[in-house]
Amino acid sequence: MPQLDFEPLVTDDTRSMTPPKNQIPSLSSNINTDSLTNLVVLGQDPLIPPQLLVSEIPITNDSLKTVVQGRKDAVEIIMGKNDRLLVVVGPCSLHDPSTAIEYAKRLKDLADKLSSDLCIIMRAYLEKPRTTVGWKGLINDPDIDESFKINKGLRISRQLFCDLTSTGMPIATEMLDTISPQFLADLISLGAIGARTTESQLHRELASGLSFPVGFKNGTDGSLTVAIDAIGSAAAKHHFMGVTKQGLAAITRTSGNEHGFVILRGGTKGTNFDAENVKLTKDTLTKKNQKQAIMIDCSHGNSNKDHRNQPKVAQVVGDQLRAGEKSIIGVMIESNINEGNQKVPAEGPSGLKKGVSITDACINWESTVEVLEQLADAVRERRKHSSA
Repeated sequence: MPQLDFEPLVTDDTRSMTPPKNQIPSLSSNINTDSLTNLVVLGQDPLIPPQLLVSEIPITNDSLKTVVQGRKDAVEIIMGKNDRLLVVVGPCSLHDPSTAIEYAKRLKDLADKLSSDLCIIMRAYLEKPRTTVGWKGLINDPDIDESFKINKGLRISRQLFCDLTSTGMPIATEMLDTISPQFLADLISLGAIGARTTESQLHRELASGLSFPVGFKNGTDGSLTVAIDAIGSAAAKHHFMGVTKQGLAAITRTSGNEHGFVILRGGTKGTNFDAENVKLTKDTLTKKNQKQAIMIDCSHGNSNKDHRNQPKVAQVVGDQLRAGEKSIIGVMIESNINEGNQKVPAEGPSGLKKGVSITDACINWESTVEVLEQLADAVRERRKHSSA
């Protein structure tokens, strides 16, 4: 099927209406109504309708089986019906499709080996929230050159998700807006709402309508209440403005998503992966009438933003599992083929090192295997407490 490219809707009128930046029109001038709403908008380009892209790149039978099984396994673990550990592991963000597929194939082999104890889902993040500015991900800027070819990014991303799930690896990703899920949600087995957006009503509404489990991270300051409140909110019915598969604005009605869970990721006030903080989280969940389902993020605040600390965090989590802790249902690990991270060089993406993150630093593949094998052993030890 030929690709459908869209050209910007630019006319002589739109060119002439662009005022100097932040210049508020005076009352004495002839006020153009666009200057009241588009004062700092440089232009708008058409976005490919979601259904058109889904038809162009349909889900395969192999992908469908992977997605469904991944969702089923995740729900069973979150609801306490499966005693395996849910492991979301993979690059901080995906920027090179071929390397992502290579990683997925390696992970699939490891997932099969450890399947009795771990349910491994690949971290496949396409969008990145930024504290200030920076590369926002494969969807936003697929060429990593600030050309922001979002239609191209969506096409590449959907094809990549199809390819990843066709390997047999279910995938997890962060939900950053209410539009991109219409292009990709049928390929996702697990979602996450980040620390910067957990408190957002918009993201809680979005989560209430997703067809897969969603984890909510504690706030960047370490606040636990915002994440637990988000779980309750997402489980409720909502009515909100959204976009249909046809790309039309619509009022969306949801029945609520009962498969939410909290992700402890640390914060500016310190880490929260230790037994004391896990107990505090359990107690708070109980007081809020929420299930005791906790995932530990081994990166971010819990690693003090040093990727080399992730195995240490995982070891502490493993110790809690060995002691019989049942509320810890999963971990999240930032991992890549090679260690660390890199900046985009002056020559652009062509100068990037293969298998190295361009966002947060990651542990390498060898460390990943070691950490996951240790966690699998910890799960086996936890089972002994249940059978005793």
